[in-house]
Amino acid sequence: MKVVECQGHELIHGPSDEDFRRAVSVLEQGGIVAFPTETFYGLAVDPFNEKALTDLFNMKGRSLHKPFLVLIQDESQLSDLASSIPHTYRPLMKAFWPGPLTLVFPAVPGLSSLLTGESGGIGVRISPHPVAGIFGRMWGRPMTATSANLSGMPAARTAEEVQRYFGDGVSCILDGGKTPGGMSSTVVGVEQGKLQLIRAGVIDFSSLLQVTKADA
Repeated sequence: MKVVECQGHELIHGPSDEDFRRAVSVLEQGGIVAFPTETFYGLAVDPFNEKALTDLFNMKGRSLHKPFLVLIQDESQLSDLASSIPHTYRPLMKAFWPGPLTLVFPAVPGLSSLLTGESGGIGVRISPHPVAGIFGRMWGRPMTATSANLSGMPAARTAEEVQRYFGDGVSCILDGGKTPGGMSSTVVGVEQGKLQLIRAGVIDFSSLLQVTKADA
């Protein structure tokens, strides 16, 4: 394992248990960690730490109305974020989680507006990427996974691109190699009981509709 100092933050190659523990410590202290997902690199903070969310928001230069999506490790963590699970989501969760499908749930009261974009909803998914999975399990709670980019710029596919974007704004980078890139996760919501496409992504919306119709 090799650790390279980069302008005051650590670039971690070939994450070991020690590396993951260090990244978890960064989250506990309110810092920002970059890590690979099945699409691009994401930026993790504790979603219940308002200062960490504000730091992340400012670093990305994000518009107030754009929410931060959240990663969980299993459905038991949904209760920290979602006030209910729409019936339409059940077959989708079974078919596409873990995977690049973000479902927008009704948010529990009290979640930061930086998470919800003041929409009353919270976007959640489970990542199948092994580094994201280990990191999330060692953290043991939900964490943000907003794309690692400055607002309006392409999302980073490598640890080096993350470093170029943010320098020492990111406390550490878990380097899992180059991510696939391409399209981001598909984002869907429910309106009046019907599935609605919010953002086109890796999973075609027609595939989601087929699954929900088969379960009807």
